[in-house]
Amino acid sequence: MKLWKKNLILIVTVVIILAAPPLLMKNAEFAGADGLAEEQITKINPDYKPWFESLLEPASGEIESLLFALQAAIGAGVVGFVLGKITSNKANPGTQK
Repeated sequence: MKLWKKNLILIVTVVIILAAPPLLMKNAEFAGADGLAEEQITKINPDYKPWFESLLEPASGEIESLLFALQAAIGAGVVGFVLGKITSNKANPGTQK
């Protein structure tokens, strides 16, 4: 199979995987784990007090999502860079310094 066909199949698969949950679960609430954990803790122990408070509280949920996405993108970039360096050094061992 040609490379472009494999890539096309992978892209279509990723789109299907990303589109399936919102389409199949119309009224589902996709909440973060932090909020759900806080809910369960207060059910178990209503008097629970957190060990510390956040130093900076984002102004809105959109800014919080932006910061989370930025953190994920930076992490993915670092992981991709390191894996690329490792792979290129193994493929071309004479280029290491």
